[in-house]
Amino acid sequence: MKNKLQIGISACVTGQQVRYDKSHKRSSFCMDELSDFVEFKPVCPEMAVGLPTPRPTIRQISVNEVIKVSRPDGSSDVTDAMTQFGQTHAQSNPQLAGFIFCAKSPSCGMERVKVYQEDGKGSVSKGIGLFAEQIMKNNPLLPCEENGRLNDQVIRENFITRIFTYQKWLDLAEEGITLHKLIEFHSAHKYLVMTHNIARYKALGKLLADPKEPIDVVEKQYIAMLMETLTIKATRKGHTNTLQHLQGYFKKHLCAQRREELTQEIESYRKGLTPLLVPLTLIKHYMLAYPNEYLDRQVYINPHPKSLRLRYGY
Repeated sequence: MKNKLQIGISACVTGQQVRYDKSHKRSSFCMDELSDFVEFKPVCPEMAVGLPTPRPTIRQISVNEVIKVSRPDGSSDVTDAMTQFGQTHAQSNPQLAGFIFCAKSPSCGMERVKVYQEDGKGSVSKGIGLFAEQIMKNNPLLPCEENGRLNDQVIRENFITRIFTYQKWLDLAEEGITLHKLIEFHSAHKYLVMTHNIARYKALGKLLADPKEPIDVVEKQYIAMLMETLTIKATRKGHTNTLQHLQGYFKKHLCAQRREELTQEIESYRKGLTPLLVPLTLIKHYMLAYPNEYLDRQVYINPHPKSLRLRYGY
């Protein structure tokens, strides 16, 4: 990977005391683990549109079915300013490989943000933060996640896989994409994509095998489908299928006892008795003993840094 990942992040999640009460929402995973591998680009949209800290709270308010962001009494309306700031930030930061938002914030929440009635007597948790909405709308390929959801092991691994994959794509785009490079990229991501969705893997292959459009159109179709596919959470069934495919590369090299050992470890993983790391470790061991250039290129084997320990818990 040529470049260090640049990740947008709500400033309060980094530990900056920028919330309305001068507190923060520091994420230990982001700042103590992920920060070794990424360069964070913190932003507080509320301060960016001129709100101080500390400050009176703002909220999303439904006014004639239109969402406004202001103080509870309707004063200090920052709806237009925050929307414009979100659009500008999205358009001026094409180098970002991902974004981590602060959950439930009226500016940064990706979902389930409280939207209050105009009279203040009730609310429904169905809103999207105005800033987050613009980032996601203007950069639909960008992997985005909330700080709280990153505590879930599967969601965390999925997000980290997506940001590292997207950075590889940004690196490729910087080089200049050709059909040959695109096919090589797809080949290296074969087992990663298969794990998430086999049908989508086949569709991507078909797109490249018989392109009907110029390369600039094909590349946009390809990356859109790839990033959408990777949002599908990988399951034990998907991983098991991939592990069995990888096992096939060693059938001529392993004795019956070692073949059975690997089969049993894959089966134990399928049943939920061992984490993914166990059969993968065996496969990596056999890759060292019996080198295979094609397998060495497979992103699935090492989709993210080992020290993040993302394959330990499932």
